[in-house]
Amino acid sequence: MEHITLLLGIVIVTALVFDFTNGFHDTANAMATTISTGALKPKVAVAMSAALNLVGAFLSVEVANTISKGLVDESGIQPEVIFAALVGAILWNLVTWLVGLPSSSSHALMGGLVGATIASAGTGAVHGDVLVGKVLLPAVAAPIVAGLAAMFATRLSYKLSGNADTKATKKGYRAGQIASAGLVSLAHGTNDAQKTMGIITLALVAGGAVAPDSDPPVWVILSAGLAIALGTYLGGWRIIRTMGKGLTDLQPQQGFAAQTSAATVILASSHIGFSLSTTHSVSGSVMGAGLGRKGGVVRWSTAKRMVVAWILTLPAAALVGALAEWVTGFGAWGTTLVAVFLVGSSFAIWRRSRREVIDHNNVNDTEEPAGVVTTAIAAVTPPPAGTVAEGLTATIPAPAEPAANPSAPSRVA
Repeated sequence: MEHITLLLGIVIVTALVFDFTNGFHDTANAMATTISTGALKPKVAVAMSAALNLVGAFLSVEVANTISKGLVDESGIQPEVIFAALVGAILWNLVTWLVGLPSSSSHALMGGLVGATIASAGTGAVHGDVLVGKVLLPAVAAPIVAGLAAMFATRLSYKLSGNADTKATKKGYRAGQIASAGLVSLAHGTNDAQKTMGIITLALVAGGAVAPDSDPPVWVILSAGLAIALGTYLGGWRIIRTMGKGLTDLQPQQGFAAQTSAATVILASSHIGFSLSTTHSVSGSVMGAGLGRKGGVVRWSTAKRMVVAWILTLPAAALVGALAEWVTGFGAWGTTLVAVFLVGSSFAIWRRSRREVIDHNNVNDTEEPAGVVTTAIAAVTPPPAGTVAEGLTATIPAPAEPAANPSAPSRVA
């Protein structure tokens, strides 16, 4: 193994902590719809996702190279910069996990790295063309492309299964949904695990442990894959609830269409080295699947909160990363202060999450309230056959008892 200094070791451990948070933050991307439709039990789903995340980590290094070689100038980066970037990314992941919002761990990492790099070496050390072409543009395109694909796939699924036995159709789509969820998990490993590989490789280059333009060493690939798999197995139940129940109500056909569309987009982006947000892709596909079913609706109030979180991710993580880099610039005591702040803040967020525990036992118990648009659409959607008579019976008042006539003579027993 390369010569690792104490500071470099701290950076590597912090990067693996980020990878761990990435795992439980993004479990919902692969398994939320599978859990919400009942295709798999929650603990089985996250175990399957964890194993496939680990496998996916070994399939490609293109995204890792985008981060370690393309986004920032390696020659102007010190290990302290990487550490500051990771602080910004980890804190954003934990805050959005606490409130159950599926934001992008990828963009949190990118934002932290850009902010810390600018604070350390100026704007010239950030490669703007790579940032725009391989990070920002895919961030906009991914949910749109995945959403449209899922919407048309959902409509096609319902059209093809229109005359089939409903029970058999649902059973078949549940099996297909398990397979597509596995594909999303595999794709997540090929994309998100590589981001940590890239950041560790960048730290190794900055610390002089490996030569510039090096691919991630095997031990880096293995450790990053294990960290994200462990985080995935523990499950980000708060975000699974939002993605599976809070955004729309999915049937097996929709879940299959959403996951297949998202997996296709993620795998294609990994192949060409785009640092794509799996969260954006899966969220877009879930919304598209919700709109693809006749009478289906999307809870736009939840979607709006998600989009706001997406927009804030890069600048918020960049700001924290820049501030952390400024503090580490004061020397060893500054780096120690940032480390203490990170640990203290993480513990405080965890303690706050214990006030309302969400886990595999209650992840499907409650749903997000429907927004105004959802309520309006549902109001004009024809109810399923068989419920009309019940509804009319429930809404027709029973005949009232005749009122007593005060002028009528009373009878005395």
